[in-house]
Amino acid sequence: MSINHLKHIINGEKVSGTSGRIFDIYNPASGKIIRKIEGASSKDTKKAIEISNVAFKEWSQVPPSKRAQIMFKYRELIIKHTDELAELISQEHGKTFSDAKGEVGRGMEVVEYCTAINNHLKSDFSADVSNGIDSHNLRQPMGVCAGIVPFNFPAMVPMWMYPVAIACGNTFVLKLSEKVPSCGLRLTELMHEAGLPNGVLNTVVGDKEAVDEILHNSLVRAVSFVGSTNVGEYIYHEGSNNNKRVQALCGAKNHMIVMPDADLEQSSDAIIGAAFGSAGERCMAISVVVAVGDETADRLIESLIPKINSLKIGSYNDPEVEMGPVISKASQEKIVSYIESGIKQGADLKVDGRSETEKEGFFIGGCLFDNVTSDMSIYTDEIFGPVLSVVRVSTYDEALKLVNDHEYGNGTAIFTRDGDTARHFTSNVQVGMVGVNIPIPVPVAMHSFGGWKRSLFGGSSIHGMEGVRFYTQLKTITSRWPSGIRKGAQFHFESGKDV
Repeated sequence: MSINHLKHIINGEKVSGTSGRIFDIYNPASGKIIRKIEGASSKDTKKAIEISNVAFKEWSQVPPSKRAQIMFKYRELIIKHTDELAELISQEHGKTFSDAKGEVGRGMEVVEYCTAINNHLKSDFSADVSNGIDSHNLRQPMGVCAGIVPFNFPAMVPMWMYPVAIACGNTFVLKLSEKVPSCGLRLTELMHEAGLPNGVLNTVVGDKEAVDEILHNSLVRAVSFVGSTNVGEYIYHEGSNNNKRVQALCGAKNHMIVMPDADLEQSSDAIIGAAFGSAGERCMAISVVVAVGDETADRLIESLIPKINSLKIGSYNDPEVEMGPVISKASQEKIVSYIESGIKQGADLKVDGRSETEKEGFFIGGCLFDNVTSDMSIYTDEIFGPVLSVVRVSTYDEALKLVNDHEYGNGTAIFTRDGDTARHFTSNVQVGMVGVNIPIPVPVAMHSFGGWKRSLFGGSSIHGMEGVRFYTQLKTITSRWPSGIRKGAQFHFESGKDV
């Protein structure tokens, strides 16, 4: 089989990278190389930034309504090409085709949000704040913005970033993961097909060399990142030290509390999808179930075991498959090492999915641990794989404390029939995104996505109005026209009390 060699897209043209490093792109279900790309060097990335900077002057003056028209056309093209985009995701990531289509749809919701950019950029106006003085504010674009995206959502996470930035009048440099670049490159082509001028969106595929050029180049005004905590913390500090606005959405260890009054069958079904969907490679995956009471834990585990054992695992092109492979051999080996660590540290392995590693490709089956404690690495660390831990506690207060004591605060959920418990949890849990009887509480596009604690650096959530605020800078104008000017110098600040 011939190997397709991909190229970067700079100024609307496909160009080869010059880093000298060839990235192999695998189909994780077969373990075979299906594409290659020569990574972007710092020189390539710098060129993309400089072209974005040149394009900014004209693009920033395009009326928001015109930008919205392009977003409408882009939305239609995404709908038309959804199956093609999902196929590219599944080929390179390994997730099921239905999951990939769902990802495209969730990304497109952000594009739909951007079609109303006129409304999102509306300013406030206050007449007569003092004698003949009016005040109003504007949200104006920043300049060149950049996005650094992970492998696990090749369509959705990029669409969290560049549509909002571009709709706000910025230009954008998108740095794709070298593991899954095809969908992001195709989305860039469709953006140009929708009418976006050359130079407004430039897309490169690279590693740390490309990232560091983005972080150090003075033309870049704002950087968005989604990925691991160690990398995100580096990007936040390095970018901030170079006077950039940075939002870095990072790691997670998402807990789901199951109360004794919860519908146990509904809870176990929710857990299966949230823990093992996309092979656990989601920053919003449920990786810890906190069962309140031994009876709750026993009944839940009894329900979970047969469901995990019956998971249909295989390649995305089999419509019966429910869970695909993990992204790479290295990831597979890392997950196995965590399972072995859990056993050594005393957790009870109820379902062992390691036999799936004998298949061709990067597979690992669903795993379930019981009697997990907060000092075990399978509890403290983000495994990013299909490994579920059950922690037993006696009371709701213990469960809440467990969630709040963890260093991550990305997502969490509670399953209960009691409104008072749910209300207390949503008010007091120290986590950014909370679900009540919903296991994966990912906000829809008009709201914003972001965690707390070490799950978010920079303090700014992504997409929705938080995204509009991140990609714009506020300007406040205070004005008075000659008819309102009174004679004589004044030596104090005027206020509404001055008449």
